[in-house]
Amino acid sequence: MKRSLLFLLILTLTACGRPSAGPVDNNTYRETNYAKGGPRFKALLLYDDTAEEAHVQFDHQAIAFFRKQTVGEGFIVDSTQNLGAFTEEQLEEYSVIIALNASPSRDARPLFERYMENGGGWIGFHAAAYNDIRTEWPWFVKFLGGGVFKCNNWPPQPALLELDRRDHPVTRNLPDSFVAPATEFYQWTPEPRENPDIEVLVSLSPRNYPIGLKDIVYGGDFPVVWTNRNYRMIYINMGHGDEQFSDATEQLLFINALQWIVSLDPAGNPFDK
Repeated sequence: MKRSLLFLLILTLTACGRPSAGPVDNNTYRETNYAKGGPRFKALLLYDDTAEEAHVQFDHQAIAFFRKQTVGEGFIVDSTQNLGAFTEEQLEEYSVIIALNASPSRDARPLFERYMENGGGWIGFHAAAYNDIRTEWPWFVKFLGGGVFKCNNWPPQPALLELDRRDHPVTRNLPDSFVAPATEFYQWTPEPRENPDIEVLVSLSPRNYPIGLKDIVYGGDFPVVWTNRNYRMIYINMGHGDEQFSDATEQLLFINALQWIVSLDPAGNPFDK
């Protein structure tokens, strides 16, 4: 009887494989073996648990969302609240930093700048791009296209979004317009579209104006997804509260953005392997 049970256990492990690893602890760095059939790339989630509650809600849901995309070990995702805990060599292992309502601390800014200037990838959500006169980071303002925070609608609400580019890899399979779940939309000055290096992919539809019940935006150009052609980056305005993953179109946008940024890795497109 014992031998039969042992044989059954061996057969089960052979057929099903070993159990998958549990979630990665914060500030964890793992060297990656890109052997055939192994993970295609590494992504690093940057978040901040000390931020306002609505941002933390999004961050935690986003961490779960991106970890779910690793099913089958197609890629590795690590997470951290402290970019400065990484060496330059360790950070270079990551094809993309996914900034969830968080930006590098002051002491980690030079590290992040070198990472991006040397071909690193960045997907920034919502407050990850927030900057004003107190930020004192000219490089970051240039990186975003020159815009600083101007205003926002309040409270968070759904809004009609429209595609500016229908043939871009990030938007090619999205509807021409769609209603985004409730969020706080940021408007910028000067408008990112004024910068010839900026390519706007999605904008808030003018049909939303006036938008807001307390803080009201009455008009103006309002990009919500764009990329700076000088870097491997994309900014996505959405990321406030706990409704951002309730809509399939928005989830598709997030996945498209990840795949596009990673496909441009200077080391080669890992999806071609």
